[in-house]
Amino acid sequence: MNDLTEFRELGLSETTLEALRAKGFEKPSAIQKLAIPGLLSGSCDLIGQAQTGTGKTAAFALPMLEILKRSKKIQALVLSPTRELCLQIAEEMESLKGKSELRIAPFYGGQSIEIQLQTLKKGVDIAIGTPGRIMDHMRRGSISFEGLKFAVLDEADEMLDMGFVEDIETILAETNGDKRMLMFSATMPDEVRKIAEKFMQNPEIIRAEPEAVCTDLTEQFFYEVKREDKFAALSRLIDIHPDMSALVFCRTRVDVDELVEKLNTKGYNVEALHGDIAQAQRTRVINRFKAHKFRLLIATDVAARGIDVNNLTHVINYSIPRNAEVYIHRIGRTGRAGNKGAAITFVTPGERHKFSLIQKDAKVEIIKQELPQGRDIIEAKKQRFADQLAGMMDSGKHRDCIGFAEELLSMSDNPAEAFAAVLKLLFKNELDPANYPEIGAKPKQRKTDRKAWEADAGDPGHMRLYIGIGKNDNFGAVKMLDLIWEIARIKKARVGKIDCFDRFSFIDLEPEDAAVFMKNARAAGINVHPEQGCKTDKKPACEKQEKPAKTEKTAFSGKSDKKSSDKPRKQPRSVSALRNWVADISEEMDSKEFRSSKGKKRKK
Repeated sequence: MNDLTEFRELGLSETTLEALRAKGFEKPSAIQKLAIPGLLSGSCDLIGQAQTGTGKTAAFALPMLEILKRSKKIQALVLSPTRELCLQIAEEMESLKGKSELRIAPFYGGQSIEIQLQTLKKGVDIAIGTPGRIMDHMRRGSISFEGLKFAVLDEADEMLDMGFVEDIETILAETNGDKRMLMFSATMPDEVRKIAEKFMQNPEIIRAEPEAVCTDLTEQFFYEVKREDKFAALSRLIDIHPDMSALVFCRTRVDVDELVEKLNTKGYNVEALHGDIAQAQRTRVINRFKAHKFRLLIATDVAARGIDVNNLTHVINYSIPRNAEVYIHRIGRTGRAGNKGAAITFVTPGERHKFSLIQKDAKVEIIKQELPQGRDIIEAKKQRFADQLAGMMDSGKHRDCIGFAEELLSMSDNPAEAFAAVLKLLFKNELDPANYPEIGAKPKQRKTDRKAWEADAGDPGHMRLYIGIGKNDNFGAVKMLDLIWEIARIKKARVGKIDCFDRFSFIDLEPEDAAVFMKNARAAGINVHPEQGCKTDKKPACEKQEKPAKTEKTAFSGKSDKKSSDKPRKQPRSVSALRNWVADISEEMDSKEFRSSKGKKRKK
C-alpha cells in the first residue's frame, strides 16, 4: 500500500493525501518538495524555476487547495499562456481537490463567453485563464480580483515571450496588494525578473535540481540533413520505429500544414495542432493523441504548450528550436515517469553554428547519428513481419485460414511464387530498394562548371522575375536561394540565373515555379513581377548610376532615406511571417559571411 510518507511530511492533510493516492502519486518531485512546505506555512511571495513536466501544477495547486475555503469572491487567479495549458491546470486541480467544495473554472478564448458569464454568476473560487480572455472579462466588468489571496503566473517565460507583458501588468495592477504572488517558469529571462521586481515583495526563489532539465532517460541526438531532405529523413525514422508515438515541432503554421499533408498522402496517420485550428477541434485532436489514436502530432511551440501525454516515445525537432530554452521545453515531454524517450533534431548545414550554441547554452551533449539507409528500413520491415508471422503461428489463431491458404498455394506449382505474390499485394513497393533513394545525393549538374544561378540569363523555358529585394537588404545569390526555398519550396537545382543589385534582383525560374513563387511572395508583401522593358543579360542603366543608399528604408533594414528618388517599396502585409523567413535565412548565412570575411582578412 502506498502511504505517501514523503507527501505527508510536507504538511499535506489526509484529505489531500487521499486525492493523491487516487491519482497514483507516490513521491513528490523536486519542485514540489521545495514549494509546498513554504506555501503552506509562510506568507511570502515565491518564484519557482523548474522545467516542463516536473510537477509545477501540483506544487502550487496543493497548498492553495489546502488553504482556501469557499467564498463569494474569487480567491485565486492562475494565468497560463495557452488554452490547452489552462484546461490542463483546471482538470489537474479538479482531480486534486478531493472532497473540497472549492469551485474551479477555466477562462479561455474559443469557448462561448456567455457560458463563462453564467459560471461567474454561480460563483468561482479559483479562476484559471489566458491573459486575453481574462482581459475581456475585466473590460466587461464581469470579473473582479479585489479579494485575491493568490495570483499565479504559470509558464511565465512563455507568456512574456508570446507578448503578454502589457496584459499581465494590466491584470496584476487591478488586484489587491495583500495577495501572495507565485511565479513558476522554466527559465528566468530579464522580462520575468522585471515583472517580479514590479509586483512581488521580497520573493523567495527556489530552483529544482539541474538534473531535472535533461535526464538520463532521454537520449538526445541529431541528424544533419539538407532542408529539402527533411521529409524523407522523417519518413525513414517513422518506418524504422513502428511503435513511435511522437510530438513533431515545426516553426510555423504553414510548415505544420504542409508536413501533415505530405505525411497523410504517404499513408501515415498524423494530425496538426496550431493556432488556426478551432478550439473544439484542438480539444478533439489532443484527446485522440492522448488516447494514442494516431502516432504523430505535428505542432507549433505555442500550440503544444500544456500538452501532457503519457508514454511519448519521441520528440522530433523538425524545425530547429529558437534557443536552448525552447529546446529544453520541447524535449521535456519525453523520458518521463521512468519511461525512456528520444529527442531528435534535424539540423541543416546552415544551422550548425546555431545548434552548437543551443548545445552550449543547454549544457548537454547531443550526439550526431546517421540516418537509416533504405536497406535498413527494408530489413526492419521484413523482420517485423517475420516476427508477427511467427507469433500468429504460435498462437494458433491462423488455423481457420488454412483451407484458403492451400487454395492459394495450389494456384502455382511453386509455393514460394504464390507466397511472393501475397507479399507483393501486402507490401506493394515497400520492399523495393528503389523506393528509398539516397538522402543527400547531389543532383545532376549541368555540363558547365558554373552553378545554375551563375549561368547565362534568358535560358530557354525560364521566366525572368523582378523582386524588390537586393544587396542593401543583405541579400546575395545564396541568401536569395534560401528565400526562394522558404517561400515556394523550390530547390536550387531548379533555379536559373540570379542577378542581385542594390535595391532589387532578377531571378530565372521555370514558368510553373515562377507562378508559385509570385503568388506566395506577393501574399507576404514582397514586390515581385515578370521583368519588363529590360534586357536580361546586361545590368540595368538605373543600376549603373545607383550608389549604395545606406539609409534607404527597406522591409528588412528598418532604415529610411527621404531623399531617395525611388518609389517607396511596398511594405509587407504579413510582417511576422516575412520577418521569420528573413531572420532565419540571415542568421544561417551571416555566420558563413563572417567566417568568410575573416578568412579574407587573414590572407591579406
